[in-house]
Amino acid sequence: MAGKFVITKDRRGEFRFKLVADNGQAIAVSEGYNTKAACVNGIESVRRNAPDAKIDDSALTAATV
Repeated sequence: MAGKFVITKDRRGEFRFKLVADNGQAIAVSEGYNTKAACVNGIESVRRNAPDAKIDDSALTAATV
């Protein structure tokens, strides 16, 4: 999966990024950032910190047991 990061600016003037798969589907959406540089830093953080990320399945709750 190559995918791509797409940076946009929302109505409030905040920069956001989406990680988009080759088929055009959004995989992840970021929080809003005040500057484009901060948004790019967010992308770099995902690249650095998530290549071998584990899955923490917290979906199982007392209500579903």
